[in-house]
Amino acid sequence: MLPALFLYLTLVDNVRVLISQHDLAAAERAVQAYRKQSGSTPECAAALSWLARGALDARQLDQADAYAIETRKLSDQLLHTRKLDADPWLPTAVGAAIEVHAQVLAARGERGDAVEFLRQQLALFRTTSVNERIQKDINLLSLEGKPAPALEEAEWLGPKPASLAALRGHPVLLFFWAHWCGDCKAEVAILAEIRRLFAPKGLAVIAPTRLYGYAAQGAQAAPPAEKKYIEAVWRQYYAPLNDVPAPMGAGNFLQYGASTTPTLVLIDAAGVVRFYHPGAISGPELAAHIQAVLKPTR
Repeated sequence: MLPALFLYLTLVDNVRVLISQHDLAAAERAVQAYRKQSGSTPECAAALSWLARGALDARQLDQADAYAIETRKLSDQLLHTRKLDADPWLPTAVGAAIEVHAQVLAARGERGDAVEFLRQQLALFRTTSVNERIQKDINLLSLEGKPAPALEEAEWLGPKPASLAALRGHPVLLFFWAHWCGDCKAEVAILAEIRRLFAPKGLAVIAPTRLYGYAAQGAQAAPPAEKKYIEAVWRQYYAPLNDVPAPMGAGNFLQYGASTTPTLVLIDAAGVVRFYHPGAISGPELAAHIQAVLKPTR
């Protein structure tokens, strides 16, 4: 019998808790029990996708791929009767199934096949909400060592952003953030210290953000109202970075695959990506990557 707390959680919540406790077997039993009682629902597909991620984190590659394949098969069946983004669970299921299969391929030494698979999936799902996530996975496998994509600069907060081309000769740190993102706010102190240490050595910081269609407490907001809300968030929570240019545009997030916020991208003085990191990062780790980029080449 599940603990009383679990009775008040969704299936996905239950599975995530069990995976965080490294109990993949119990998580699988929870999915099987739900499926027997409620059938193969979109939430079941999302829960299966979390099993795939849990197995991947445990380096159980065959099991992870099996879960990913099962998730995708179930999701494809469900997509016969509904649109991907009309359901709250299916984007999670499909995105994770694609991501895990690609990561399994890469872990097996088949990086080229993984990138090709992801590009095929990007073409298939380009007009859906999972496109940024797929682009992120492509970037994780292939962006480092490649020229940094240009940024859209038509709208911005703070000072007018310079183009990446105009910043050649300087290393550049991109900090992709979202107004609703707690981890982004927690990164502010780290970035302020990074700027203190490395701005005198030429480091430029740019903080791209975007509109999401909602503002405070998830209330729907038209673009002008959301932009005004983002400006208020920027002034309140990002004060140490208010002199950093913050270009606004969904295209930047799509180009860099910033489906995870924060995402940090370090570009060297020649305009080449040297570090691509979805998620929060510690100050010492980020400083080490910047220091490596600043070292003169021989």
